[in-house]
Amino acid sequence: MATVQQSHLDGNIDTSKALPVVFRILEKWQCNTDEQLRLLGISSRSTLNKYKESKGGIRLSVDIQERMSYILNIHKCLRILFSADDSIYGWVRKPNSHPFFAGRSAMDVMNGGRVADLYEVATRLQAWRGGMA
Repeated sequence: MATVQQSHLDGNIDTSKALPVVFRILEKWQCNTDEQLRLLGISSRSTLNKYKESKGGIRLSVDIQERMSYILNIHKCLRILFSADDSIYGWVRKPNSHPFFAGRSAMDVMNGGRVADLYEVATRLQAWRGGMA
């Protein structure tokens, strides 16, 4: 995950390209507005809507960039692990028997609202992808 951390610490995320992709992923994960706010660490609906309507040029905090980076990496892992869209986008909502998840879905974990929650899900997927889970 070093490249993820390097990317968000340097502010190298092209928000004009990444932000619409993140919102499409959240839509395909069937996230409602409250879930989008929690996952992105945004406190107001007006700010969320401003980001959704943006055509670029928005400066995002390191926190939001980090969250976006984890969401993009979770999505990338799921695309590598699964070939069917139902599995790629549905996995986050399905109960998981892995000891860490203890029957919770990835969305249940990520809805905790902390960057660490996104990190934990991304880490588990990276390990699974690498055959270490």
